[in-house]
Amino acid sequence: MSTIILGIESSCDDTSAAVIKDGLLLSNVIASQKVHEEYGGVVPELASRAHQQNIVPVVDTAIRRAGISPSDISAIAFTRGPGLLGSLLVGTSFAKGMAIGLGCRIVDVNHLHGHVLSHFIRNTVTDRVPEFPYLCLLISGGNSQIILVNSPRDMQVLGQTIDDAAGEAFDKCAKVMGLPYPGGPHIDCLSQEGDPKRFKFAKPHIPELDYSFSGLKTSFLYTLRDNVKADPDFIENNKADLAASLQATIIAILLDKLDKAVKITSVKTVAIGGGVSANSGVRAAVADYCASHNLAAFIPERAFTTDNAAMVAIAGYFKYLDGDFCAMDAAPYARVSV
Repeated sequence: MSTIILGIESSCDDTSAAVIKDGLLLSNVIASQKVHEEYGGVVPELASRAHQQNIVPVVDTAIRRAGISPSDISAIAFTRGPGLLGSLLVGTSFAKGMAIGLGCRIVDVNHLHGHVLSHFIRNTVTDRVPEFPYLCLLISGGNSQIILVNSPRDMQVLGQTIDDAAGEAFDKCAKVMGLPYPGGPHIDCLSQEGDPKRFKFAKPHIPELDYSFSGLKTSFLYTLRDNVKADPDFIENNKADLAASLQATIIAILLDKLDKAVKITSVKTVAIGGGVSANSGVRAAVADYCASHNLAAFIPERAFTTDNAAMVAIAGYFKYLDGDFCAMDAAPYARVSV
């Protein structure tokens, strides 16, 4: 008998549902929320309200595209955290209600585990997946971590940011430049035309494998402040070079610690995940690093870098196979580590 998992993701501002059958992806539907753009960031109350509007049609579309009946579902996997509590409550409550109606089990998923395991999302049985153990560089707006993945149930955080995340550095520096939210993709686009060596920004000297990006943000801000005093049009006239230099600095910080982790663990496989793994510079740098060090590289499809239910479904699939189910009174949580 086939194992069919319905995944539900609602941790931030994307409502998503996906269906996985015996480890293969049948559908993945995402409804993004444009309402936050004018505020320059996600507004939690608006996000939870939008989830309430989107979740029924999103789940219905995912089931129909998968070509299954709700009664075929073996279990419902949902993001329990970390994330915005109001948003998580929508997905959690919907999963519980639907599971009661269908008489099936529920599986809670750590959002970060979903990103780490996104490389196991397959469209066909021949799709390539990582071999354990492997290193995963998890980089997003809220997290920057280096994780040793020994199995779907055994993950060890080797290093993490002690202040800001890489994605936060991208977005906040972009905001100072006057770029729209989210700023990361705009920095990525501008950097294609800029000189990455034009400006020098501070790099942190944090011991072991931890990251820090707060100093970089301050250095970037001071560079703009000092130059704008002399030339009010400095930002506009140097946008591409500023973006390219910022992106190059962030990539250098990320790869420095990744290289140290590879040498410490002697792993032969490196993967990246999270929203920042959609950045073209990061993707190219990691691919080049792995090629030059004879390592297997796993760069996710861009559709699986941002928040999506396919990664929740595959993480839930592994937990289902282990018989690791969730109680109906389980509450979502805002903060947690891998």
